[in-house]
Amino acid sequence: MRVFIFLGVSATMACTALFFSFIQKGKDVFFGETEDTYITSAIQDGANMVDDPIYHTLKSEVGASMVSGRTVKTPVPDATTSDALQTAVCCWCLCIPRNLQRRGIIAPALLMAFSKFPEQESQDISQASERMETSTKVLEKKVHQKQKRSLHPSDLLSTDLLSMIANISGCLPYMLPPKCPNNCLANKYRLITGACNNREHPRWGASNTALARWLPPAYEDGISQPKGWNPNFFFNGSQLPLVREVTRKIIHSSNEAVTEDNLYSDIIMVWGQYISHDISFTPQSTNRAAFLRGVECKMTCENQKSCFPIKIITLRDYIPKIIGPEAFNQYLGLYKGYDHRINPTASNVFSTAAFRFGHATIHPIIKRLNAQYQDDPDLPNLHMHEVFFSPWRLIKEGGLDPLLRGILAKSAKLLMQDQIMNEELTEKLVVLSNNGSLDLASLNLQRGRDHGLPGYNDWREFCGLPRLETQTDLNTVIANRKVAEKIMELYSNPNNIDVWLGGLAENFLPGGRTGPLFACIIGKQMKALREGDRFWWENSHVFTETQRHELRKHSLSRIICDNTGLSEVPPDAFQFGKFPQDFESCDNIPGINLEVWQESNQQEETCGFPKGIANGNFVYCSEFGKSMVIYSCQHGYQLQGEEQLTCTSRGWNFQPPVCIDINECENQINPLCHTSAKCINTIGGYQCVCTDPYELAEDGRTCLDSGRIPKGSLISIILGVTMVSGLAVLSWIVICRWTQSANGSAQANMLKDRTHLSAETDSKKHHEMKTSQPNILVDPADKDHANGPQILLCM
Repeated sequence: MRVFIFLGVSATMACTALFFSFIQKGKDVFFGETEDTYITSAIQDGANMVDDPIYHTLKSEVGASMVSGRTVKTPVPDATTSDALQTAVCCWCLCIPRNLQRRGIIAPALLMAFSKFPEQESQDISQASERMETSTKVLEKKVHQKQKRSLHPSDLLSTDLLSMIANISGCLPYMLPPKCPNNCLANKYRLITGACNNREHPRWGASNTALARWLPPAYEDGISQPKGWNPNFFFNGSQLPLVREVTRKIIHSSNEAVTEDNLYSDIIMVWGQYISHDISFTPQSTNRAAFLRGVECKMTCENQKSCFPIKIITLRDYIPKIIGPEAFNQYLGLYKGYDHRINPTASNVFSTAAFRFGHATIHPIIKRLNAQYQDDPDLPNLHMHEVFFSPWRLIKEGGLDPLLRGILAKSAKLLMQDQIMNEELTEKLVVLSNNGSLDLASLNLQRGRDHGLPGYNDWREFCGLPRLETQTDLNTVIANRKVAEKIMELYSNPNNIDVWLGGLAENFLPGGRTGPLFACIIGKQMKALREGDRFWWENSHVFTETQRHELRKHSLSRIICDNTGLSEVPPDAFQFGKFPQDFESCDNIPGINLEVWQESNQQEETCGFPKGIANGNFVYCSEFGKSMVIYSCQHGYQLQGEEQLTCTSRGWNFQPPVCIDINECENQINPLCHTSAKCINTIGGYQCVCTDPYELAEDGRTCLDSGRIPKGSLISIILGVTMVSGLAVLSWIVICRWTQSANGSAQANMLKDRTHLSAETDSKKHHEMKTSQPNILVDPADKDHANGPQILLCM
């Protein structure tokens, strides 16, 4: 009976728990799923879809480097086929180890991704943004499944709930305005990140912020799907051509088909490349997996989301040569001062299209010249693909000077409508093995689509240029009729033309190296960078007139003289000239007198030398005739007390501050360590710690399985075996001794009984023998033998 009562009570408790669990997990069956439930589950699902692939990507990269002593070759799609390149372009991964020697990587996509590996903050921002986007995608899918209709998540969510998604995903801290310092240094010098340049909009122009959009984005789904992604999607009655097809039929030309630029040297291309990366360098996606389906990008050719990836000299000497003097006056003109209403952020169309015109000016041949600017037999010319990822050439083959002489004394490649880009870039970009190569032209075209850039005609209209509707219209801006016909044949409608291709194909403006569209976009961007910069050198509040006079003397030629071994250079480094008639001695190239920036520190006479602080430092600054010192802490510490001290007639107005340790592990919104690791705060920093047998990956924040038995488990096994063995031996000894003791007692009793029995028997026999038999002598040994063995052996 008790057994049945126990079973009944257990069944009741189990059913009750199951019922309440069902109510908790499926309450929408009765009451309808709430908006908060949508948000919570979407954020969790979205975060997992982003974080898990990154973790597994890192795990696979670290663990699959060597198998049985052989290098593992990572498979990548064939980038030379027209339909696969679009996918190959996007399948770049940033989560790769920094120790390439351990990996033996030969795949060009991986190595090119490594070369663009961003800093940790950039990775965190990218990952947080992907969490937020993926969460809203998951939410949209849930809404669609529930209501059987497609709705944008923002149509259902309040501003507060969208803010909650941003906060939990880790995006919100990067959306809020940064805390801008208000001291003497911040008023005189810009921050290295560019933040706080505009006091009203402190993120304008800062690093790790989104590119500015001058026109609304153009995506197939209105959110993020690039144009041309869905083969069943038509634009103006036709499909967009594959980017590789555009390269092959319009952009590609042989290495021999090069027209030399008779005005400008090859350094004009190098300078453009340099400032382009300085202005608009952007990190790629932090992982290589498609979140919503978990597809490995490098193992499929499916189009899966997210498998895709200023200076005085610039404004004065470079830009007028690129867009022409007329366009320069139209879009920039004379400097009129800082305008806080202008956003200096690099625009999407400038970064991903217009300023990539320079790729069409890259010469296929790299020249290296000796001190007399002549060919050097020991340093032969190289094709472009021979110098990719080959820094060893600088050490073993003459250093940097021969290369500089080559780009100064060699003309740039002239952009021609039927010679847009040579095969070094369209067929041999980043060639490292037989695994394939990349195509820079296709990368540029696909990048524009990934960024949602509107078409060529939309940007012409933005710049006040007439839209082109027919083949005849297109012929008015593209002199080469064959090129214009090929463009129409591929795109069918001028409205479908990718903006990068359309801008490249236009006829040059007078005195320029771009057509009217790119001249407009580049001119507007440069004006924004200049007018929206509070610290622009011509601003009267930044430098004195004497200092501005010295700055006007500066030039790229002077920089080359001061930083290289060259002794003769062209007066204008961008201008193509022949040696020696068009070159000048570095002694004749004007330079800057830095003495005009020298400042005197008079506060020591009144206030004495400022006190130093542990784990920090200070710098002098003067403003409005007052002497000040600004204190700062080393990385991992924060100031407690006054940051700025001013020298008064009574001495320093405050006591120096102190630097206290920051507990980095308290950051719950954007943890510094992966969830697989434990964050331990240290003095001035932190450490991510793993439990055995896991070990820290090369990113310093993720724990990966080492593949060995945990030390604790090994010790436990040894102790366990020792204890079991000891117990077994001890048990055997006890059993043996107990058996011996028991057998001894039994033997004693048996002997006693036998002795008693023997005595009675003897007595009886004696009596019988006495009465009827003669006496018989019995040997005692025969009695013992008859009773059996008497000793038990334990082995």
